[in-house]
Amino acid sequence: MADVAVKHDFHLVKPSPWPLVGSIAAVVLAMGLVIYMKGLFGLPKHTWWVGALGMAGVLYTMVGWWTDVVKEANEGDHTPVVSIGLRYGMILFIASEVMFFVAWFWIFFEMALFHHHRTLSSIDEVRAAWAIWPPMGVEVLSPFHLPLVNTLTLLLSGTTVTWAHHALQVGDRKAAKWGLLLTVLLGLLFTSIQAYEYGEIFRDHMFFSADAANSGLYGSSFIMATGFHGFHVIIGTLFLIVCLLRLMGGGFTPQKHFGFEAAAWYWHFVDVVWLFLFAFLYVILPTIK
Repeated sequence: MADVAVKHDFHLVKPSPWPLVGSIAAVVLAMGLVIYMKGLFGLPKHTWWVGALGMAGVLYTMVGWWTDVVKEANEGDHTPVVSIGLRYGMILFIASEVMFFVAWFWIFFEMALFHHHRTLSSIDEVRAAWAIWPPMGVEVLSPFHLPLVNTLTLLLSGTTVTWAHHALQVGDRKAAKWGLLLTVLLGLLFTSIQAYEYGEIFRDHMFFSADAANSGLYGSSFIMATGFHGFHVIIGTLFLIVCLLRLMGGGFTPQKHFGFEAAAWYWHFVDVVWLFLFAFLYVILPTIK
């Protein structure tokens, strides 16, 4: 028996259905989005149930797969070597998310500079392009009302999640629970404020003017950048809620709590992205006349 015992620190994953199930669900979700926006396979535009089916499959995969990962951690399969691999994986995931948001910033800046579809050959032309972005007639949001409140909300949530992390590291589970609960509540507050802000935008038609083409570019790039960030805040909040439930159920120790650590990394990433969005989309570009 000693000759066949495992002699390495790596965890060999048991056969799992989740890669296949997740891939099928992702394809169904993508097809559902196409069907909803354009129509496909004889299904008319705005048919929603295919996309809903794909989303349900993706959520089912996430719950099932991550439940298995938690079980592996509780069974001691996450050795120091495996934990390093998990950390590298989370770092690469966040790096891919950084590039995702770089694309949205790129779109916004490119629309600001080249909304007249011509090459800018001098610094004066660049300044002139900035001077008419946002397009004339577009009413922009005041950065020092709701956007500033949301900025302070996220910055505060960054301190509470750090408090919770440090408390868990020293074995103070009560403080960790309070810090994590406050972070979740602040995340929900951010989402609520942004939803109210979007209601103002769409109700008052703030991003539309006589220059319909360019105002549409501004509104689309603004909503896509801030909207996808809001989507990431929702994901991060769910991530933290799961960590809070695990913590309340007796999970995590000062030595082993990578799930919580990964959630904290992701939340700090969301914080930093919002600071750039607030600085450029709300403050600098709308006022650089």
